[in-house]
Amino acid sequence: MSVYLLVHGAWHGGWCWRDVKCILEAEGHSVHSPTLTGLGSKAHLMSRGITMERMVGDIVKELMNHDLQDVVLVGHSFAGPVITGAADREPERIRCLIYLDAAILEDGEAMFSSLSPEIVAERRKLAEETSGGVSLPVPPTAAFGILDPQQAEYAAQHLTPHPLSSYETPLRLNSRPGDVAPCSYIKCTDPVYAALEASRQRAYDFGWPIYELKTGHDAMISAPEATAALLTQLGEEARRIY
Repeated sequence: MSVYLLVHGAWHGGWCWRDVKCILEAEGHSVHSPTLTGLGSKAHLMSRGITMERMVGDIVKELMNHDLQDVVLVGHSFAGPVITGAADREPERIRCLIYLDAAILEDGEAMFSSLSPEIVAERRKLAEETSGGVSLPVPPTAAFGILDPQQAEYAAQHLTPHPLSSYETPLRLNSRPGDVAPCSYIKCTDPVYAALEASRQRAYDFGWPIYELKTGHDAMISAPEATAALLTQLGEEARRIY
C-alpha cells in the first residue's frame, strides 16, 4: 500500500494522529507519526535553540533512519514548512506533499513572517510572560476548532508549550515549494483558522489542488475518518498520476 509520514503542528505531538493512524494502518498502509523536538513526548528537550532547521532535521532523520521511500508526506499547521524543508532535502524519497490546513513558507521566511504583526506581538508577549521568552504557552482547545468535549479533554491532556525560536528562525530551501514533488492543500472550513489565510492564498497562487474538510483546524482529532479518507484519496491519486 502506501507509506504515510504524518507531521504534527505547534503545541502538538505524534499523539494527535492516533485515530488517523489507526484507520490508515487498518487499511494496510505503513504510518509514521514522529514527535518534533521540544514537544509532546520530547517536551523535556525544550530549549531556546530549537530552530525551524532543527525540526526539519527531525523529519529528515525519520526518513533516513527508516529508509522510507515513495512517501506521502503530510504536514499540519506549523508543520507545513517542516515538510517543505524535508522534501527539499530528500526529494527522491517523496511521492507527494499534503498540507493539512498548514503554513506555506518560501526560502528565508520564518513562521512569524506569515502572521500578522498583531498576532506576532501577542505571541511574543505571552511567551515572555509565561516562560521568559523560551516557549509559546498552550492555547485553549477551542482555538483549534475542537468542540467535542471528549476530544477537547484528550487534546488538553497532551498539548505542550511550543519552542518560540522555531517561529523566529527562517526556513532554508534550495527550491520553491511544489517544485520537488506534487503538492495539494486541505482547507478546514468549520470554523476557519484565520491565522493561516495568507498561506491558503499562497496555495491558490501556486495553482495547487485545494480540498476542503468541513471541520475545525485540528481535523485529525475532530474528524479522523474524513481526514484519513481524504489523505488516502490524495495519496492514491499521486501514485496514479505521478
